[in-house]
Amino acid sequence: MKKSFIQLHLSVLLAGFTGLFGKLITLNEVDIVWYRMFFTSMILLVFTGLPRVATRKMLQLAGCGALLGLHWMLFYGSIKASNVSIGVICFSLVGFFTAFIEPIVYHRRISWKEVLFSLITLCGLLFIFSFDAKYRYGIMIGVISSFVCALYATLNKRVSVGVKSRTVLFYQMAAGLVVVSVIIPFYLLVFPSNQPVLVIPEGGNLWWMLCHALFCTVGMYLLQIQALRGLSAFTVNLSYNLEPCYTILMAFVFFGEAREVNFSFYVGILLILASVLLQTWRAVNLQKQETRV
Repeated sequence: MKKSFIQLHLSVLLAGFTGLFGKLITLNEVDIVWYRMFFTSMILLVFTGLPRVATRKMLQLAGCGALLGLHWMLFYGSIKASNVSIGVICFSLVGFFTAFIEPIVYHRRISWKEVLFSLITLCGLLFIFSFDAKYRYGIMIGVISSFVCALYATLNKRVSVGVKSRTVLFYQMAAGLVVVSVIIPFYLLVFPSNQPVLVIPEGGNLWWMLCHALFCTVGMYLLQIQALRGLSAFTVNLSYNLEPCYTILMAFVFFGEAREVNFSFYVGILLILASVLLQTWRAVNLQKQETRV
């Protein structure tokens, strides 16, 4: 479990850069997601080859890859429609949605402690950032993105059992790329774009896309998949509530998303840390109880 927690928090740290890349890359969110999955697939193909996996398992991984791609498009769409801070704050609702989705998928009762921890996090996020009415559209997209991500993380824990992490990620990226290519026209009908679509990245966009694929996709998701083998989907998703803290601080520094860091910011950070530490303590105690039994 200690190893799983280390892997988890390293992946969260890498995830903190995702929102920054979404801002640095000036392409449409559809292009960002397509190239992210394409470059990631190519990188993994070089290191893993073409691993064999049962057809049914590959279809399950493809379904998860499609959910991940849809989540990414909505996440970047939220950032483009508002700013980095709004996008990552909405992302933190993933823990709240997981508290309800995971019990349904795994046929267990809803843990009201998990719901409470999620609400503590939500309160912390509200302290950190005051929502502005002009960001309503970006917030709406971000909330949908969080729900899709919660569904992906919960199902991914189930379908990745018995498969190597690199194999899981490769087929999710490769098969997900195909599915995402199909759903892009429908996505654009629901969320029209003011930018050109299907643009070939070059210059700074190409460099940032490659870094994004290598560090914030291959590195981050390999660590996340490994962490899910030893931890619940809720614990993983709740810990990802630390991501906005990292991203917002970096956005203040690099993009001047100038909101003065005041007392309420520190209160929000402490609430988020409290919720993560409480769930970590709870997960460790549950593991000890299972070991004794």
